[in-house]
Amino acid sequence: MKSATALSFAATLTACIAAITVLFAPALNSQVPSGKDVVKPEVFASMEPAGRGGSFQIAVVMNIRPGFHVNAREKSEEYLIATDLKAQLPPGFTSGDVLYPKGQLETFTFSKKPLNVYQGKVILRLPVNALATAPLGEQHIPLKLRYQACSTELCLPPTTIPLDATINIADASAAKPAHQELFSSKR
Repeated sequence: MKSATALSFAATLTACIAAITVLFAPALNSQVPSGKDVVKPEVFASMEPAGRGGSFQIAVVMNIRPGFHVNAREKSEEYLIATDLKAQLPPGFTSGDVLYPKGQLETFTFSKKPLNVYQGKVILRLPVNALATAPLGEQHIPLKLRYQACSTELCLPPTTIPLDATINIADASAAKPAHQELFSSKR
């Protein structure tokens, strides 16, 4: 009799512990966000549509959560993971080098030397040429954004986010500027 009661108690206790774990696990995990939760990237094109035989830019806007930073492209220390944007261009397109903004030197408790970082809103730009042979209509340019997000207390594992730049290609005469607030020469 006692063993059946003990087993019932053990089963009830195990069920309670499991329920508590399920209820509180999100709260425990939410204290340390993932790198994907810290940076919210958005992709824009400077032309809509872009013209065959013309050039345009792709902008990746990194919206970095307050209290966090990512290492700039020009890293301050060899061990740091630099921000990196890569494109897999389909046939009919060529590109130049990614244009990375200058970072800001910031001092953190974990480093004796100021570190070159990005904070807040950062815009990476990729110059692209649509060749005369570029296919017309909606085209997709796969991108990969790699960075390491850190707070003043901890660094998260490096994160790589796949992105998609959707570009409409038309005859050159139909090309029109878009999102000028992101692509003006003053930025």
